[in-house]
Amino acid sequence: MYDFNDLYFFVQVVDHEGFTAASRKLGVPKSKLSRRIGQLEERLGVRLIQRSTRKFTVTDIGQDYYRHCLAMLVEADAAEQVVAHSRSEPQGIVRISCPPALGAMGVSDTIAKFMVLHPKVQVQIDSTNRRVDVLGEGYDIALRVRFPPLEDANLVMRVFGDSHQKLVACPSLVAGMHLETPADLAGLPSMDLGPPNREHRWTFIGPGETSIDVIHTPRFVTSDLDALRRAAIQGVGVVQMPEIMVRHALDDGRLVEILPMCPPPSGLIHAVFPSRRGLLPSVRGLIDLLAEDFGANAEADRLACEKAGKIHPLNGK
Repeated sequence: MYDFNDLYFFVQVVDHEGFTAASRKLGVPKSKLSRRIGQLEERLGVRLIQRSTRKFTVTDIGQDYYRHCLAMLVEADAAEQVVAHSRSEPQGIVRISCPPALGAMGVSDTIAKFMVLHPKVQVQIDSTNRRVDVLGEGYDIALRVRFPPLEDANLVMRVFGDSHQKLVACPSLVAGMHLETPADLAGLPSMDLGPPNREHRWTFIGPGETSIDVIHTPRFVTSDLDALRRAAIQGVGVVQMPEIMVRHALDDGRLVEILPMCPPPSGLIHAVFPSRRGLLPSVRGLIDLLAEDFGANAEADRLACEKAGKIHPLNGK
């Protein structure tokens, strides 16, 4: 097995035309340099340098070997520079897994802003709701909304904020109904976020923080949150949606909130990634900007609700 330090020492001795000058330049004892070059020659089975008290000569094979060693050291230095450069500014490809619904909640805007700020960054997004193997599939970041309790994983998680949920419907769909408990939802047409081949259930926070589950059979299932919102406005069915997606429709009366006294639990908007250590600037910078934008949006929502005289869920009331 080659020790590349020996190649480095050999090049330095040749460049400085002797062991004494190389020793002074490197701060390495002359005896160590002589021993290491001798071991290198023994391993190669050839004489690279002719030594005498009066003369320092590089053999013909030593000259050829020197040129190859120098080329290797130049390439090694170039490799170090590539890594150093990649860590100095955001650049390169960032591979992201993100559900379509989360992209519609501002993530796409943040990613576009980041790419404008950093022209050397390329982003590849896999828009999917499926569970992904971040390490095995080569993702840098997986963005998700999960509901507690969260499963353990051998990944780092950074939480950006809460995704407050509301159960909503078109006013005409529930006109005249007295919906006071989750059980009153029986018989109402429903919709749900995909995938379709699973059990569909709503979970509500009841009195005393109790959890109440309601199984339902949706007539419309899709991974497209905007399609669900539009269908709800048209009166297709009752649906659970992120508050940010239905706020305007609630404000202008196109939708009404169902069972506000028993809200669904909030989800956690977060990113998972392999490790904090050695995180590339492009990945770290994008994660930081996502956290900043989600925080700014949450604060803007809180201030807007205070100005309108509303109590916002962010206040915990």
